[in-house]
Amino acid sequence: MSNTLTLESMRADIARILHEDPAEIANDDNLMDLGLDSMRTMTLASQWGETGVAMDFSEMALNATLEHWWALVQAAQPR
Repeated sequence: MSNTLTLESMRADIARILHEDPAEIANDDNLMDLGLDSMRTMTLASQWGETGVAMDFSEMALNATLEHWWALVQAAQPR
């Protein structure tokens, strides 16, 4: 994983952890419906945190979509 978190790198990370093709994961898919569980979500949050973007698991759990998670990343990045 690169040091820069992008929407597409997040999609790729989710796809890798779910053993899916990134093209199969839409921005508004419920990731829990695709098989993502809380342990894998925490793993992703930790992995993405290593890029310097703090991901709050409770915020991620409120809406388990890539679209929502990307909004959280954008809000956390300095302007």
